[in-house]
Amino acid sequence: MRALLARARHGTLVVHDAQGSRRYGRGAPEVEVRIHDERTYDALLRGGAKGFGASYTDGWWDCDDVTTLVRYAIRNLEPLMRRLDVLARRAAPLNRLRRRAGGADQERDRANIRAHYDLGNDFYALMLDETMMYSCAYFESAETSLYDASVAKLERLCRKIGLSSRDKVVEIGSGWGGFALHAASRYGCRVTTVTISDAQYEYVSARVAAAGLGSLIDVRNMDYRDLTGTYDKLVSIEMIEAIGWRQLDTYFATCARLLTPEGVMALQAITIDDLSYERAKDREDFIKHMIFPGGFLPSLEAIVRSSTSASDLRVVDMEDIGRHYAETLQRWRSNLAAHAEQVKALNLGEEFSRMWHMYLCYCEAAFLERHISDVQLVLARAHWSATLGPAVAR
Repeated sequence: MRALLARARHGTLVVHDAQGSRRYGRGAPEVEVRIHDERTYDALLRGGAKGFGASYTDGWWDCDDVTTLVRYAIRNLEPLMRRLDVLARRAAPLNRLRRRAGGADQERDRANIRAHYDLGNDFYALMLDETMMYSCAYFESAETSLYDASVAKLERLCRKIGLSSRDKVVEIGSGWGGFALHAASRYGCRVTTVTISDAQYEYVSARVAAAGLGSLIDVRNMDYRDLTGTYDKLVSIEMIEAIGWRQLDTYFATCARLLTPEGVMALQAITIDDLSYERAKDREDFIKHMIFPGGFLPSLEAIVRSSTSASDLRVVDMEDIGRHYAETLQRWRSNLAAHAEQVKALNLGEEFSRMWHMYLCYCEAAFLERHISDVQLVLARAHWSATLGPAVAR
């Protein structure tokens, strides 16, 4: 482990353990790690990112700034990761033939969603803002509140697809109802929204009833693949990451089937850079192992390839908003810190709190280093008229 750290050139890592203190790398930023359990080294070497997150969750080590530590790791491991990326891309055609097994399984998908989203609405309410949007917000300035940034994100999506009171809209992935409530209350459109999380279904149904929007919003506890009928507009906000790469063609084919020939779709997705996609999609890292079982991150290349091969959907507009996600994650982390006593009262345990701290810092670092990003895409069917909604300030 020390031999590997000795190659670091970007930033400085100070490691304290039972044998003393050592410095690795040079220059800023500087970050300190204190090893409480020597098994940490074995976990890192054998488990990689999974061992990194699991050993922190177990309390084997602590750090003064986990986000900076992850950025240090990304920068110094980049040459090795790029070589592995190139090898994975070269092997991709053969692997696609070998790995087609493991198709649709709705019970497995529902279990994976429950593992994350059914943790408890009370926990998410402490972390998120009043919109209960669990996705990248859009900050007009550093002073913008998280609530206003979440509303701004929703407005951008609605305006990009020209939402109006005449529209019949379907949302794939309800979340906690933020989009459905925004679209119905501000635009007067009819929204059908689906989720396979029991906790989210109950929460959204209650929010819709409380808002008096039951005549405009139809909340369904069902798999999106089972939807029937056609809609004018379709919206999916950071749900695509939960489907698994093998279901990407099915996802876009279903979206196209649900839209009229003149229909248009707004997709917000967390993306990984194109070069890393083939290596990452089957690798079980900390996030897949402990946070999002069954998840994956698509690349822009994979989205375009799948949407064009499985449907007549075409990308007609794209905006990268990834720089806003690091700020969103920082705000969520601050909310949890501000509500530490309430989180403790939920009896989720110390390991859970450490795991979520690692998760939020891990993701924040990945966005800051541009290893992953977030995009808002507009995809249209063949007969869509070539106009977007009112101009959206960039």
